[in-house]
Amino acid sequence: MTEDPRLFVVRDFATESGAVLPEARLAYRTFGSPDAPRGAVLVPSHFMAGSADNDFVIGDGLALDPAEFFVVATELLGNGVSSSPSTTPPPFDGPRFPVTTIRDSVALIRRLLVEELGVDHLAAVVGFSMGAMQAFQLAVSAPGFIDRVVALAGTARCTPHGVARLEGQLAALFADPTFADGDYAEQPATGIQAFGTVWAAWLYSQQWWRDELWRESDPDATFDSTMAAFRDDFLPGADANDVVLHCRTWQQHDVGTTPGFDGDTAAALASITVPVLVMPGATDLYFPADDARLEARSIPQATFLPIPSLWGHPAGAGEAPADRDFLNDAIRRFLAGEAIPEAEDLSRGRGEIERTDDEPVRRPAPGGEAVG
Repeated sequence: MTEDPRLFVVRDFATESGAVLPEARLAYRTFGSPDAPRGAVLVPSHFMAGSADNDFVIGDGLALDPAEFFVVATELLGNGVSSSPSTTPPPFDGPRFPVTTIRDSVALIRRLLVEELGVDHLAAVVGFSMGAMQAFQLAVSAPGFIDRVVALAGTARCTPHGVARLEGQLAALFADPTFADGDYAEQPATGIQAFGTVWAAWLYSQQWWRDELWRESDPDATFDSTMAAFRDDFLPGADANDVVLHCRTWQQHDVGTTPGFDGDTAAALASITVPVLVMPGATDLYFPADDARLEARSIPQATFLPIPSLWGHPAGAGEAPADRDFLNDAIRRFLAGEAIPEAEDLSRGRGEIERTDDEPVRRPAPGGEAVG
């Protein structure tokens, strides 16, 4: 796919931080016809991804076949195409761009659907990673707007451990003096390399590394070449401030901070009355399956189906062919209202999200008002 995504523009967009962007741009692509027989499906993007990066689930013969669905794929604020630190003029350029939230992007997405595309109802929203965060948020923010939710390798809030992990990765980037608190004259290449190196250790499972499963993608690959790829080619062409913004957006997300829920994540999840398919990666270190299970217990109609994979977080995007087949089969069944034999039915909830005294649901968002 070579053509550029389209842009939906909103003037004087008020963000949750209080900053008003004179022009907020949301990048998107559509697949199929608005008159598709099974309705419209939203696929929001994941970390630093674009609307063309969903070919593991959108395509002929896949779960979201454009012959059956009108698929709308959107791009999260800060990805470098939608409004971002790297593309916004003063006074919101670079590190002065506000820390936009998942709810900011979801608000723009809903306006795109209704005002631009004439979509007033969705058959489903299907999201991977930060896309899953957007899927949960849309279900909470717009009850009655969606029939079904599919959350792939993502949760409805960033846990304290997730915040700490991202802080470690950001610290590697900030240690490059070229970063200059975000006011760099050139991209902080050393810091971005350090960020990618730290990212690598979390992306796949420990057994993936032990079993040298990188060879399944490239039989000639070695440990050294795999690490070099993360160091030298991680997010090629990405802007450092955009990367920081996505980390800050990720860190502060919690559906419980939606107005009306007073920081109560479990109550926000309990407000989702439509069927939800929760599919964590069984070995995901970013969004652990246990965290996803605890959240699913608060959702009235939750189906819980871990992806049985050693591929860690990328299992949720079908990086391995077996994972792709597993995802598409489960999503296809779920959207058709069929039973999924391997799944655990958590319908009607099994109690609130469990938490300890040092892991409260109510917590301040990290990162401050500006990137970096």
